[in-house]
Amino acid sequence: MIIHLWSYLYKHVFRFWIKWILRQLTGKCELQRICDGSKKSAERTLKIEHSLESSKNKVLQSAVHAPEDEVKKYVALIMKEKKIDIQKDTGFSLKLQMCLLQITGYKKLYLDVEDLRKCQYNSCNEGHEKQLIELWNLLMPHEKLKARITKQWCDIGFQGDDPKTDFRGMGMLGLVNLLYFSKHYTHEARQILTRSNNPKLGYSYAIVGINLTEMAYSLLKNGALKTYFYNLVPSVAQMDHFHRFYCYLAYEFDKFWFEEEPESIMYFNQYREKFHEIIKRRLQDYDVVLAL
Repeated sequence: MIIHLWSYLYKHVFRFWIKWILRQLTGKCELQRICDGSKKSAERTLKIEHSLESSKNKVLQSAVHAPEDEVKKYVALIMKEKKIDIQKDTGFSLKLQMCLLQITGYKKLYLDVEDLRKCQYNSCNEGHEKQLIELWNLLMPHEKLKARITKQWCDIGFQGDDPKTDFRGMGMLGLVNLLYFSKHYTHEARQILTRSNNPKLGYSYAIVGINLTEMAYSLLKNGALKTYFYNLVPSVAQMDHFHRFYCYLAYEFDKFWFEEEPESIMYFNQYREKFHEIIKRRLQDYDVVLAL
């Protein structure tokens, strides 16, 4: 109760006066102070984003939703609204522009990922089928697929004789992530597939991969991946960057699974949640950089 009351009072009463006092003392608005006091990293962009979203000024609020091609325009509008003299603060414009590109890029990336997730695998779609066959060929280069519908799919961790049923939850996003890992980190993907067939600690490679896609998607959706993207990408994040994060999860989860040595695959959800918590804690670090 006390915490909620303080939060309300700070947001609606104290914050305005604190900002006003600091502006009188420093001669700079909150956005300028953030740019001056925070290094070029997720910390600066997250603080800028919070400041813009918390503002009562409609121009500042709408800036976080600006399309990429209108970011410069919004920088100019913000400087006009806040009466910032570009001659006195020469670096502010570029710093704010970079932050806005990261902020709007993250929102655009989420929409792109969501579109791919909603796209269901269609066995009548030649492109979908081609990607699925390519996945097999990359993971099993020395074994030819005997038919499209076959129990061989279980060898790379699908549940039945037709993988399309396993993509329902994550749609094409699940397949594209599996394929990206196999294409760009072929050695690691094959190595993990081999380890997943361990008689004692084995797990279903493809099913776990789709599960990790859901983890990556949920972290993107709830904003937890902002530290990762704001540190990794200096401007607009692309789908490729999301796929790379999935690859990191796939590699780290396999390592985590064998270090933990679960008694049975029946405990998968329990260990999956433990791994999830580890990743969330890493992402809370302003300086986090996660890569293979």
